Amino acid sequence: MNLPREEILARSRDYRDTLARMVDLAEKAIKEWTVVVSDFCSPPEAQETLAAFSSLMEIQSLGWGGYEQAERTRLAFARQEVSIERVDIAIAAVEVRGNFLFDPASHRDFLGAVLNTGIVREKVGDILILKDRGAQILVVPELVEFLQQSLKSVRSVSVTVEPLPLENLEIRPPRAKAMTTVEASMRLDAVASAGFGLSRSKMAESIETGDVRVNWKTALKSSQMVAEGDRITMSGKGRLEVGKVEETKKGRYRIELVRYS
Repeated sequence: MNLPREEILARSRDYRDTLARMVDLAEKAIKEWTVVVSDFCSPPEAQETLAAFSSLMEIQSLGWGGYEQAERTRLAFARQEVSIERVDIAIAAVEVRGNFLFDPASHRDFLGAVLNTGIVREKVGDILILKDRGAQILVVPELVEFLQQSLKSVRSVSVTVEPLPLENLEIRPPRAKAMTTVEASMRLDAVASAGFGLSRSKMAESIETGDVRVNWKTALKSSQMVAEGDRITMSGKGRLEVGKVEETKKGRYRIELVRYS
């Protein structure tokens, strides 16, 4: 049994290569009558894949990232006749411990340290920062021992790596704050600086260093325009959702925002 590959790929907007790999995994699951699991996907990759597979009768798909609010997830595929559950999606966690009191490390710092060991991004899930104590990192299980042996420092801080049961993840439920701002334009730096409570110059600097994403894609410039429904994330600051936008009589924009931190 073969899936309608071209029909599925035609549903892709931005991630055709990713979707093609998922079709390969799904066809393997059909052929072998088993559950086949992908590496970690970014939120838009997972959303596009699950949407593309949702109407197929031959195959079922499921995403899981290790905890309920996880952004990055692994996707599992199986025939409709084969049971598929979260437990079939193997995910492990490690705790990276160190004293970051005098040299704080960001999400980007921990990710960079992991990738510098030779691990590719697709093998790494979410990274949960523990303030000055380190971070908890979700990974594919086969990398736990490698990280214990290979990850020795983050920034200038020496670290140790220990396996961590998923039930011991330190997950904070997101806090939501609704607000309204009036801006002269829908530029990213204007909207994001208002939502995150930072100066325009600080926001522009964060955009330039790659710490700001729009709809999970790294923002390329401060002048990028945002619109209703967009999600803006900033390392260490949380997430903004752009709600209703109305143009005022003076040609400005009244923007409803919800900040999750």
